[in-house]
Amino acid sequence: MINRIWHGWTTPANADAYEDLLNEEIFVRIHDREIRGYRGIQLLRRDIGDEVEFVTIMRFDTLEAVLNFAGEDFEAAVVPPKARSLLTRFDKRSQHYEVRFDSDS
Repeated sequence: MINRIWHGWTTPANADAYEDLLNEEIFVRIHDREIRGYRGIQLLRRDIGDEVEFVTIMRFDTLEAVLNFAGEDFEAAVVPPKARSLLTRFDKRSQHYEVRFDSDS
């Protein structure tokens, strides 16, 4: 199992709109692509003063599945224009970790 982790930050005023965009459009489009080996996504959110941080954790069976999602430069962030317009900053590259233990498995 591979986890793809990415961070983005926005203003408190844009945080709900960004979360809605993720849940109602972006995550739906990812799901609808029916990527073989894609196992789902988690969204984390925390308020940190004058910013709101979002973290996405995508789960894939293999690195090949990640490549099917992100392309050959698989570490490059996949951030649609609508999302970019609501973010103040974001990771340009995603991090990938091999899951070595998961108590839910």
